[in-house]
Amino acid sequence: MKNISRYLTDIKPLPPNIKDRLIKIMSMQGRITDSNISEILHPEVQTLDLRSCDISDAALLHLSNCRKLKKLNLNSSKGNRVSVTSEGIKAVASSCSYLHEASLKRCCNLTDEGVVALALNCQLLKIIDLGGCLSITDVSLHALGKNCPFLQCVDFSATQVSDSGVIALVSGPCAKKLEEIHMGHCVNLTDGAVEAVLTYCPQIRILLFHGCPLITDHSREVLEQLVGPNKLKQVTWTVY
Repeated sequence: MKNISRYLTDIKPLPPNIKDRLIKIMSMQGRITDSNISEILHPEVQTLDLRSCDISDAALLHLSNCRKLKKLNLNSSKGNRVSVTSEGIKAVASSCSYLHEASLKRCCNLTDEGVVALALNCQLLKIIDLGGCLSITDVSLHALGKNCPFLQCVDFSATQVSDSGVIALVSGPCAKKLEEIHMGHCVNLTDGAVEAVLTYCPQIRILLFHGCPLITDHSREVLEQLVGPNKLKQVTWTVY
C-alpha cells in the first residue's frame, strides 16, 4: 500500500467489490487523498470512512458519482479538520440523497450553510455528528428538526446552539425517533433545553449535557420527574 500512487491507473478499472476492499484498507491506513480518491471511488460505494485521511473539499467533490452513499465519516481522529468546509458538504448533500449517517466531528470550518444543505437534500439522515463544529448555531438544528424525520442520534456538543435550536429539533417530526442527544459543553444551553428533550422525546436513551454552565440542579429534578429509573441508559451532567 505504500507505493499505491504507482498503481493508480491499474486500480481504476477494478470491479467494485475489489475496490471496496481497497477503500477499506487505504482509509484505515490514512492513504486516501485529494489526488487519488477519484481513482478508487465507484458508483456503488455505500460507506466511506475518511477519519484517518488528510482530505479537503476537493476530495468531496468526487463523491458526485457516489449516489448510493449511506455512511460518510469525516470525524477528525486528530485535532480539528480545517480543510473540509460547507462547500464540500454542500457538494455531498446535492449528490448523496440516500445518506443515513454524516459524521463531521471537529470539522471546525463547517457552518450552518453545510448542515442546512444536508437537512434539505438528505432527509433519510438517522445519525449526524456535529460535535466541536464551533460555528454551528440554532439555524442547523431548526433545519434538521424541520426536514429530517428519521433522526435517531444527534451530536451538537461544543457548538453555539441555544435552547431555541434544541426546542426546534425536538418538536419536529423526529421527536418520536430520537434516542441519543449529545449536547455537552454548549455554553448557551439552559434547563429549558433539557426539559424540552425529556418532554418531547419518549425514546431518548442517552442524553449528555455535561459542561453546560447555565444548566442547574433543576434539570436533575426534571429527569427524576419525567423519566423512569430504568429508561435512560446514560446521562451525564455537571452541576454548577
